[in-house]
Amino acid sequence: MNKHILIIGSGFSSLSASCYLAKAGYKVSILEKNKTIGGRARQLKREGFTFDIGPTWYWMPDVFERFFSDFNKKPSDYYSLEKLNPAYSVYFGKNDFITIEDTLEKIKTAFENEETGSSKKLDTFIKKAKSNYDIAIKDLVYNPGVSPLELVTPKTMTKLNQFFSTIKKDVRREFKNERLVKILEFPVLFLGAKPSDTPSFYSFMNYADFGLGTFHPKKGMYQVILAMEQLAKELGVTIKTENPIDKIIVDNGKAVGIITKETTYKSDIIVSGADYHHTETLLDQPYRQYTEAYWSKKTFAPSSLLFYVGFDKKLINVNHHTLFFDVDFDIHAEAIYDNPKWPENPLFYASFPSKTDDSTAPEGKEAGIFLIPLAPGLEDTPELRESYFNKIIDRFENVTSQNIKKHVIFKESFCINDFVKDYNSYKGNAYGMANTLTQTAFLRPKLKSKKVKGLYFTGQLTVPGPGVPPSLISGKLVADLILKHHTL
Repeated sequence: MNKHILIIGSGFSSLSASCYLAKAGYKVSILEKNKTIGGRARQLKREGFTFDIGPTWYWMPDVFERFFSDFNKKPSDYYSLEKLNPAYSVYFGKNDFITIEDTLEKIKTAFENEETGSSKKLDTFIKKAKSNYDIAIKDLVYNPGVSPLELVTPKTMTKLNQFFSTIKKDVRREFKNERLVKILEFPVLFLGAKPSDTPSFYSFMNYADFGLGTFHPKKGMYQVILAMEQLAKELGVTIKTENPIDKIIVDNGKAVGIITKETTYKSDIIVSGADYHHTETLLDQPYRQYTEAYWSKKTFAPSSLLFYVGFDKKLINVNHHTLFFDVDFDIHAEAIYDNPKWPENPLFYASFPSKTDDSTAPEGKEAGIFLIPLAPGLEDTPELRESYFNKIIDRFENVTSQNIKKHVIFKESFCINDFVKDYNSYKGNAYGMANTLTQTAFLRPKLKSKKVKGLYFTGQLTVPGPGVPPSLISGKLVADLILKHHTL
C-alpha cells in the first residue's frame, strides 16, 4: 500500500506539492481550514462582481508553464491568458502619470521621454536583469535551501558582487529621475523588503516586469487555483475543506498524524503549506525548531489593508493595474520596516480587473481592489479601516480627476486581523518573510524539520520566498526532498 501524505493548507505551494507527490505514487490528502481552497488566493463574489482576494499580478509565465509541463499539460489546457497593454500606470500627482506598456521598446521610449539618455541605460540594466533571471529562475530557485554551496556555481561566481550591493544603489547609480527610480524599485516590493535591503541580484524582478510583461488569466487569478485543483484531482489527490488543524501528532520523534476538529488522520508524512510559525505551534514544545525570539527578529514582508469595491459606473483615467506614488515612498517604507505604525500618507495600489475582463463586474460597472501596504502586527480596527478608505479615495479622486465616492455600491475590507483569522498568519503578514540578504536561500526556515522525522514545510516563509511563482516552485522543492528521503 502506498504511503499516505497529509498536506496542511490548499494554497499554491500545497497544491503544487500535492500534484508532484501524487504523480510520484503517494496517496495524498489536503486538509484546508476554510470553506474554499486557495489559501491567500481565494475569491470574493458579491452582487455580480468577482474579486481576487489575494494575488492579482500574473508575472513570470514561464514558471507556470514549467509547472504544468511537468504533468504534460499547459496553462491553456485550463485557463486563457491575456498580456496586458498597458501593463500598469503609475501616478505621481494630479493628472501626472507614466504608463508602462507591453514591450521593452515602448518602455524605453517612455523612459527617454522622462530623462534623455535613460533608454540606453535601461537597455543595459535589463540585459543584466535578464542574465540574473536566467540564473535565478532557471537554476538557483529550484534548489532546496539545504546548503550554502547551492549558491556557488560558475555562473553565480560572476555575480558575487551583486549579493553585496542593493537594488537601490544600482538603480540610483544609473538613473537620476526620481519617477524612473520609483518605477525600477517597485518590483522588489513583491519580495517584501525595501530596495535598500534587497540584494542587487534580485533585479531579475525588473526583467520579469519589463522583459516578460504582466498577464491576466480570464476570470482572475483564482482560475490558476482551480486549474491546480483539477490537476490534483486528476492525479488522485483528495481535498477536504473546513478542516482546521488542532495538533500534529508526533510519536517517537516521527510525525504520524493530525488531529482536526472533526477527526484524527493517520499519515506517513506531513507537509504544511500553512503559516510556518503557526504550524510549529501545533507541535509540542520540544519538537519546534524555531523560538518566538527567532521569529520576532526576522524581517517580515508587509501586511495589507485591502478594499474590494463595487462601483455603479465605469471609472476613467485608470488602467487594470494602477500604482499611486504621489506621496513620499521612503516615509511610508519607514512606517512599514523601521518604525512600525499606520502611515500618515500611504502609497497604494489599485486594480480594476473589469477594465480587461467583463466577467468580473456587471455591464457598465467597475470592480475595484485597493491595497495599502502596512507593517505586520499593527492595531486593526473598523474605524482605522474606514479612515484609510476615505484617505485614499480622496487622493484617488484628486489625482485621477473624477468623483467616485458616491458611486460605491458596496465595499468589503480585509486587513491584519483577517490575515490572522483566515490564514493563521504571523502578525497578520500578507507576503511571508522578506528576501533580504540574511534571509535568502539556505538562510530561510527549512523545508525539512530538523526535529521531527517525516515533517516538511512549503510556502512563502521557506524557500524560495514570497510570491505566486516562488510558491509553485516551493511545492516542487518539498516534493523532491520527500522523494529523496523516503521510498514509497
